[in-house]
Amino acid sequence: MRNPIAALVLSVCLLAGLVPSAGARGVYGWVEFVELHLGGEALKLKAKLDTGARSSSLDAVDVQPFERDGKRWVRFRLNLPGAKRSAPLEEPIVRYVRIKRHKGPYDRRPMIRLQICLGDELRSVDVNLTNRGRFIYPLLLGRRALTGLAVVDPARTFQRAPRCAASPNGE
Repeated sequence: MRNPIAALVLSVCLLAGLVPSAGARGVYGWVEFVELHLGGEALKLKAKLDTGARSSSLDAVDVQPFERDGKRWVRFRLNLPGAKRSAPLEEPIVRYVRIKRHKGPYDRRPMIRLQICLGDELRSVDVNLTNRGRFIYPLLLGRRALTGLAVVDPARTFQRAPRCAASPNGE
């Protein structure tokens, strides 16, 4: 840390157990590079680590729920900055989530489960699909995804590059 007083306060808080670090595997900045393991590819992109958000969101367009063999699925395209329009992806829907919007009614979004690499940790994360085109970061990781994995330092960015190797079964 650049501020020695802040470093001392953080150290004392950690020693006193005032900072929720139990189970956390590292300190991350509020913006980090992550890898999404989706559609047989590992895509590197920027993510905002937002402890104020409960759930995680991925920037997607052309989101179309459908049924396959009696199960709920969704077809969508990733909406990544600077990238050509992606090929459609299809994933099973884990559930739907209602997101409170600042203005207007709740937004109902499909959630899918993705493998995400943050630092050296590969884990399954449920993300809802929504058009995040007006935001800077295409992926927002909320509290549920960060619990037990990360302590977020809002004064830092890009602390740990993604370094995961997917297991043979794709998880």
